[in-house]
Amino acid sequence: MRKAPAYWYSDQAPVYLLPLSALFLCLSSLRRLLFALGIKRSYALPVPVIVVGNINVGGTGKTPLTVWLVKLLRQAGYKPGIITRGYGGEAQRWPQQVRADSDPRMVGDEPVLLARQCACPVVAGPDRVQAGRALLEYSDCDIIISDDGLQHYRLRRDLELVVIDGARGFGNGRLLPAGPLRERPTRLQQVDFVINNGGPLGIAPQGATPEVLMYLQQGAARNLVHTDRHKPLMEFVGQPVHAVAGIGHPRRFFDSLSAQGLDVVTHAFDDHHAYVATDFGFATGQPVLMTEKDAVKCARFAQDDWWWVPVEASFGASFAQQFLQRVEHVSAVKRAANKG
Repeated sequence: MRKAPAYWYSDQAPVYLLPLSALFLCLSSLRRLLFALGIKRSYALPVPVIVVGNINVGGTGKTPLTVWLVKLLRQAGYKPGIITRGYGGEAQRWPQQVRADSDPRMVGDEPVLLARQCACPVVAGPDRVQAGRALLEYSDCDIIISDDGLQHYRLRRDLELVVIDGARGFGNGRLLPAGPLRERPTRLQQVDFVINNGGPLGIAPQGATPEVLMYLQQGAARNLVHTDRHKPLMEFVGQPVHAVAGIGHPRRFFDSLSAQGLDVVTHAFDDHHAYVATDFGFATGQPVLMTEKDAVKCARFAQDDWWWVPVEASFGASFAQQFLQRVEHVSAVKRAANKG
């Protein structure tokens, strides 16, 4: 996925793209209507399905939220599993089981990251129904999180959580390709939770589900080569560091390092970039900091002073309680339906 065009986050969208955005709206609306009317078939799974997604193209913070949800559900006694797209994976057959030591070149970077952080069953594949069935076939999970699955209407869902970028909002408010939106903001009136990643509340349009504020907290940097070595970010202050990010919104990562006083030399790559050693020709004796999503693809050629920076989602206590109450409700409905 390439970097977002600058006009997506300004008022300068090329006029010739506006008819294409109108066409995209018509086609996407028609597709959703066909599923709603049952003309296009959707499929339910025998366990609750929780969708984590967004209406924007690009990174909004879905992965940290998914990790947080898995840990919360496990603490509450559930056995969660994850299905995900596997974007960028080169596997010839899908779906694919993903483990912490899977090759990100085959199954994609985000599935490997999720398998490492969550320590739960993970299946990657473009067909979410097949992925969900495969997950249930080889594991005993009793609840599924579909990562980045909001627009995959072929898979029925019991709860929907949408993440919005609190800093960038909805950009110019236009649909693809003139803007960054996959669906109109009015879609937020129909979801169960709207998660605002680190911005002021009130970004969602009037009538939308009330927003829940999420913060991303950075931890001590971890070495790519010597995996038992941790280093507080403050220890990098006072020297130039190279910051590498091949994510949906690299500026967020760079700004978070600068905010802690680091002297950052930035290197932004396309989202899901397939790194090779020659991408790091700038690494000449100075530390390199990157996201964990980047690190899973760089470990095989990493140098001693390369580090990745973990992030962890945090919420107020009330959200965890509200979410678990909704999960218990949909789980009870699903159990009753299965008995019937």
